[in-house]
Amino acid sequence: MHYVYILKCADETLYTGYTTDLDRRLKVHNAGKGAKYTRGRLPVRLVYFEFFETKKEALQREYAIKNLTRLQKIKLILG
Repeated sequence: MHYVYILKCADETLYTGYTTDLDRRLKVHNAGKGAKYTRGRLPVRLVYFEFFETKKEALQREYAIKNLTRLQKIKLILG
């Protein structure tokens, strides 16, 4: 499985990423060894994810989510 996820950082900002192992990736982020963006904004909390069969689909969706405004991301998270 391929996942696209949104994290809420300690400073209330949102981070969007891609992984094949959601649990492991969240642990890596919170250990301060994830993306440079999240390292200074710990702890992070998983607030949203989607899964896809192919890496291509997931990366396309990640790109689309990263281009949303903060308000649009919040609406996506809230459903």
